[in-house]
Amino acid sequence: MCLILTAWQSHPDYPLVVLANRDEFYERPTDPMHWWDDQPHVLAGRDRADVNGSSGTWMGLSKTGKFAALTNVRAPSEKNPESRTRGEISAKYLASSHSPASFIQEHEKTFHRYNGFNLLAADLSLSQPQLVWLSNRVLMGSSIRPRKVMNPQELKPGVYGLSNAMLDSPWPKVQHRVGAFAQILAMDTGQFKKAEQYMRIMEDATQAPDEYLPKTGVSYEWEKALSSAFIKTEHYGTRSSSLIRVRRDGHFEVVEKRFDAEKELDTQQFEGQLEKFTSLKPE
Repeated sequence: MCLILTAWQSHPDYPLVVLANRDEFYERPTDPMHWWDDQPHVLAGRDRADVNGSSGTWMGLSKTGKFAALTNVRAPSEKNPESRTRGEISAKYLASSHSPASFIQEHEKTFHRYNGFNLLAADLSLSQPQLVWLSNRVLMGSSIRPRKVMNPQELKPGVYGLSNAMLDSPWPKVQHRVGAFAQILAMDTGQFKKAEQYMRIMEDATQAPDEYLPKTGVSYEWEKALSSAFIKTEHYGTRSSSLIRVRRDGHFEVVEKRFDAEKELDTQQFEGQLEKFTSLKPE
């Protein structure tokens, strides 16, 4: 997952809206969004690559009111090929009974086993619903370093953008898509309409001007190719665009559009009711 736009407690009808693109190698085996057989309350895609660790997910929602999404931190110089797969973190959270804070507290001593990641974890079932951002990396000057002490940040109501750096890093695709996301959100009447308008803004293939490209340690050619919201190269690109909207009555909608190297493959939609949720008005 390489671009996640999140509106948290900032819409009169939705406590949570998430719009995201997942970018990956086209050949990496992946199950589309579905209800998991081994965790029937979890709705998520699933990574099926041969990895170190248990098969995980980049994003999902549970009927118990949990949401999780994960991105990699792009820092190739410190990547360890023997590390565990990061997707198991979000999968473990979705299957757990913990709040975001208690989950992080219980597992924080294991987070050094993973290459750099960002985790967004929400729980809508709490008396005071939470959305937390955590990274096991920290930006020190212009360098990304492993974080020795985990420092989860509970997010206030607002609209956030996350790619492969820290939360709200001013990458062009993050800034541009956050603005477009906020505009569509403002026009959303809370009736699960305009899904296609949300999805369309994630198909923007505009690459950033050279002077605005981040410097993450990859080649100029890769930096350029990865600078757009929708990525398409010969072997790597946007595999799916997803929209999650949860209403204040606990009703939810999930839409996923999938792509391969040549074309759009299909679109699927899920609707349901959270078994546990807390209905709150935005602050």
